Amino acid sequence: MEQTLSIIKPDAVAKNVVGQILARFENAGLRIAATKKIQLSRTDAEAFYAVHAERPFFGELVEFMISGPVVVTVLEGENAMAKNRELMGATSPKEAAAGTIRADFAESIDANAVHGSDSLENAAVEINFFFAQREIV
Repeated sequence: MEQTLSIIKPDAVAKNVVGQILARFENAGLRIAATKKIQLSRTDAEAFYAVHAERPFFGELVEFMISGPVVVTVLEGENAMAKNRELMGATSPKEAAAGTIRADFAESIDANAVHGSDSLENAAVEINFFFAQREIV
């Protein structure tokens, strides 16, 4: 049973599509083990995306992620990480397959509605960044 992290980003939260996105996870057989709506601080966003600190888009990414609340969720299930990435679709909504979250809800490659862990190792780190173990049930 795998666990992975999903973040519904500020653009999707502002569009009021959180419930639709969470339903897609559940309809795909993933279980929501934990979820919460939070406002990231600049420090939080910089720490979470530190792996991208040297990239030219880092400052814009941080600004975007602190521009409004996000919904962070621990998804659990068989092949949870791969299922989540399939549900999300390609990073650019123009390249995302029809019916994926990004094809349906993302505005651009920057405001792309959702984040998902890209490996099981990163999933563990990302889950621990946002959740105490007692919050995951």
